[in-house]
Amino acid sequence: MLGKRINVMMTKSKHGRLKSHQQCLKGLGLSRIRQIVNVADTPENRGMINKIAYMLKVEEV
Repeated sequence: MLGKRINVMMTKSKHGRLKSHQQCLKGLGLSRIRQIVNVADTPENRGMINKIAYMLKVEEV
């Protein structure tokens, strides 16, 4: 079994954001607004999601 997964959707633009926040988006595989990616529910991914929660929509699968 693969473990838990979560869908993450980018809801706001990365332009004008802190460089570290842009890097979190890149690390999650997000590059466009309304793009949805399915990532593993790991502490590393959760940390990136928590850091930029104001520009994401998260849904547990």
